[in-house]
Amino acid sequence: MTSASGGAGMVDWNLAVATATRLVRPGPEVSRAEAAAVVAELRRHALEAEEHVRAFTGMRSSSLAAAAATPVLVVDRPGWVRANVAGFRTVVQPLVDKLQARRASSPTAGVFGTVGEKATGIEVGALLAFLSTKVLGQYETFAPAEPSLEAPDSPAALFDKPRLGPEGPGPGRLLLVAPNIVHVERELDVDPSDFRLWVCLHEETHRTQFTAVPWLRDHIQSEVQSFLAETDVDPGALLDRLRDAAGSLGGGGPQGAGGREGAPSAGLMEIVQSPAQREILGRLTAVMSLLEGHADVVMDGVGPAVVPTVAEIREKFQQRRDRGANRLDLVLRRLLGMDAKLRQYQDGAVFVRGVVDQVGMEGFNRVWTSPNTLPTKEEIHDPAAWVARVAR
Repeated sequence: MTSASGGAGMVDWNLAVATATRLVRPGPEVSRAEAAAVVAELRRHALEAEEHVRAFTGMRSSSLAAAAATPVLVVDRPGWVRANVAGFRTVVQPLVDKLQARRASSPTAGVFGTVGEKATGIEVGALLAFLSTKVLGQYETFAPAEPSLEAPDSPAALFDKPRLGPEGPGPGRLLLVAPNIVHVERELDVDPSDFRLWVCLHEETHRTQFTAVPWLRDHIQSEVQSFLAETDVDPGALLDRLRDAAGSLGGGGPQGAGGREGAPSAGLMEIVQSPAQREILGRLTAVMSLLEGHADVVMDGVGPAVVPTVAEIREKFQQRRDRGANRLDLVLRRLLGMDAKLRQYQDGAVFVRGVVDQVGMEGFNRVWTSPNTLPTKEEIHDPAAWVARVAR
């Protein structure tokens, strides 16, 4: 899309990877033998977790080929950066095409194109460097197609090394970020083996969701592409929306212009979205809340039988989630939308437990029947409404 293909683009992805790799903080200090043991245990736990999740949820992969096509990769922080750059390149291509079309008709395209790509590449790299220290595991819905791995830097390399692409969209893959898992288990002072299995239960639930529900990935990808297609790249239109938002916020009273008392101010991303994008984002938020909440419920449901210290882990981990690491971390979480991510865990888990309490796990699994049986944004906060519409 950019320097890799020799054409104009939006982000210099190679520069983003280089920037993130330079800025990322080193992980916890471990010996090579300890690191090798962690990687090996995570691989074992990922396999073990797959059977636990299937038994608890009743969900099975649509085929052995579907499960085999979604590999489990154990990565370090730079490896997580590379994997996510590959995913970003895949998912934002429609937006890049729109920007390229607009740039082609601009007389200043040749002057500012390369500068803009490199500036954005540095910004993306700095963002990824920060996020790479926060993620324990991740199911990559938009991972590029295989081959997904590059040859290791040396025969003795410990971690998987994802390709940068671009090979086009693939079936997905599961990432486990070993240094971050070790960092958190030490910070919480919990049993390392129990914590690693607990994390794998959550992430393997995501892998099971997508391998057992064949239409789910295409549905989410379609929604994301629709969202990007609605993006207005006209600076004038964005400026008009910012002016309208400023007028609303300065309406002269506690309720502003059409707002409600006590309501939080709209974030920047919400301000620049079109009405169609807000509607799509509402559906995506409901789906992501379902997926995250379901994974939290499964990890805690399976936990007592296979993770002896699960109660201690959950209590300490939830306290860590709630407080954030420090003041700067709290600010960045809010700016990057990570607070919304935490609410997805909480809201989604309440929805899943509420439905399972009423109709059992088998009744809940009707949620995976089709896009029409997914909960709406309103139903996430009202499980009984979903049960009345779908399960009964």
